[in-house]
Amino acid sequence: MEKIEMLKKILMIFLILLSLNCKGSLPQSGMPDGVYANLNNDTLRIGNNLAGLEFEWNNGNLILLTIINKNENLINRCNTNSTVFRLGNETEIVNKSNFEVETVPSTLVSNEYLEVSVFAEYDKVELKRIFRIYPDSPLIGIDFYLKLKGDQKLQFELDDAELLSLNLYGNHWKYKSVEFFDRTDENNNLVDENDILGYKLSKELRGNILVATDLINNKSLIILKEAPCSSTQLHYPGYDFSCRKNSVKVTGIGLSPGDLEGNSWIRLYGFAIGLTGSAELDYLTAIRKYQKKLRKSDPSRDEMIMMNTWGDRNKDASIGEQFIVKELDACEKLSVSHFQIDDGWQQGQSKNSASSSGKLWNTWTSEDWQPDSTKFPNGFKIVVDYAKKKNIKLGLWFHPSNENSYAQWHQDAKTVTTLYKMYDIRYFKIDGIKIPDKMSEINLRKFFNKVLEETDYMVSFNLDATADNRGGYHFLNEYGNIFLENRYTDFGNYYPYTTLRNLWMLSKYVAPEKIQIEFLNKWRNSGKYPAADVFAPGRIPFDYQFAISMMGQPLAWFEGSGLPGEAFEISPLIKKYRAIQHDIHNGLIFPIGDEPNGSSWTGFQSISDDEGYFLIFREYNNSEYQNIKTHLPANAHVKFRQVLGVGEDFSQVIGEDQKVKFKLPGKHTFTLYKYKIINI
Repeated sequence: MEKIEMLKKILMIFLILLSLNCKGSLPQSGMPDGVYANLNNDTLRIGNNLAGLEFEWNNGNLILLTIINKNENLINRCNTNSTVFRLGNETEIVNKSNFEVETVPSTLVSNEYLEVSVFAEYDKVELKRIFRIYPDSPLIGIDFYLKLKGDQKLQFELDDAELLSLNLYGNHWKYKSVEFFDRTDENNNLVDENDILGYKLSKELRGNILVATDLINNKSLIILKEAPCSSTQLHYPGYDFSCRKNSVKVTGIGLSPGDLEGNSWIRLYGFAIGLTGSAELDYLTAIRKYQKKLRKSDPSRDEMIMMNTWGDRNKDASIGEQFIVKELDACEKLSVSHFQIDDGWQQGQSKNSASSSGKLWNTWTSEDWQPDSTKFPNGFKIVVDYAKKKNIKLGLWFHPSNENSYAQWHQDAKTVTTLYKMYDIRYFKIDGIKIPDKMSEINLRKFFNKVLEETDYMVSFNLDATADNRGGYHFLNEYGNIFLENRYTDFGNYYPYTTLRNLWMLSKYVAPEKIQIEFLNKWRNSGKYPAADVFAPGRIPFDYQFAISMMGQPLAWFEGSGLPGEAFEISPLIKKYRAIQHDIHNGLIFPIGDEPNGSSWTGFQSISDDEGYFLIFREYNNSEYQNIKTHLPANAHVKFRQVLGVGEDFSQVIGEDQKVKFKLPGKHTFTLYKYKIINI
């Protein structure tokens, strides 16, 4: 009997080793719920309860076989030689391969996920593909790393480097690419959608998102390229996707041959992939659910109404201890939760200072980042204590030294960490970022990661997206939220409807709760706008302008102490909003109605299973009623409870057109409804 048991054990070990077919690791125990990874009979299977990918192992040169949507019982089988990464001729023959599985635990800012690493060694280079599998995510993320072997030299053309090459079955594929634009100081059209039908010749498309729809089988393949905006990517070949009748390539890896030096792993751009139904809400929901996995949402940390003084264009002229105390009084009076001191609090004066002696921008010392001893003779003690008394959280402006590709990242991380430890300041607006080369990107990540590690993940970053080559909307976004745009009445370039339009357009593909959206002191600079301009901020109610920012993180872009008395009448509105802010943002927020143009009916829907919110705007038009198409299911009986703005409670059975009839009494009015689906 003992011999039989021993033989069984030996046989089991032999079968396990045979199933691996490589020098790899077995999946570890203690995986997150519903996720899996196994390599068996030359087939690698990974996934969770919603999504799955199957590959031919091919000695580590993975060939994608199948993409699965388990929730809707959808399968997309790939044709021959659908490869995951190619670097010209350098990655054709694998010398060694390996497979490892590890559970990455959650932190205060990140969710737990399963990390599946596939290693492949070639003659000159080593490749590491890391699959990130989050529980309950319809998309699976893939990160790529390369490492040069010894003193080898690589040669490849930019368009020979591919993150993915898919060969699809069928002849009827429609492709939708979505390109994004940051550099909002110069751009005011931030989203560009492009739809084409596949044909025999390749069509090159730009963008971070590609939706490939099988017109016969009604399913859509989603690829989210996790990289900066197309116009600011490193070593950009001119396009992100190459699409033919039934094939797709993902290009632009963010790396040139010269970037690979030394014996260290270099991270490339990556992507996330998944399969959904062909309805627009299907693939939008899948993208959003994945995006929400990338950073934990903590209401005590991430929900904010932040006041920042720079919007009044006084630069740092007023900044000082007594002025900040007055600003904090204004924050309390307006019911604002956060106050951020922009450029000018520090000893070293930047080139944007109101003082002609300000010169600094690319290079800073640790001494530059001390509180200005003239403006703050007591350091930050007075203002920090006063802010705590008012229950207002403080933030600061910070510009990492970008000289020599952020070579001083360690010193900058120490500076931010020290400010946190000394003053409990947890919010830092990161400005002046430039990512002109790979080393800048690498060192910038080191800076962010070091600060998080040294502060036990308590610090959050507001990532300025207004200028230069930065992270955009799909890159580095695990570190905080996005400071979207600078708009000023001083130059006559702030129009509330254009702010609404930017948020509305982005919210289709980017979680708006991750974006800081401004509202200004509308009483300033009325003379900068024509008297007959009905869209001028001075002619639009202050509560309406605040409401525009509610689906994002509202940014009070002004000096609060300079507001007229009537401005503080919106304090009860802000207070009520703060009580439900996280509940709104916890849903999946998408745009509804018409594109804002100053005269439309428009808005947003926040979806949380069978309930959620509608935020509806009546811009400058004469229609008291409007039927707006929503994402509510047809034939549902829905109750609408009015929460903010104007309006009355009502109920409606939703028709096949999915439209809801909303009523608003006047031009430039808004309403926020909480809805509940009673039955279908």
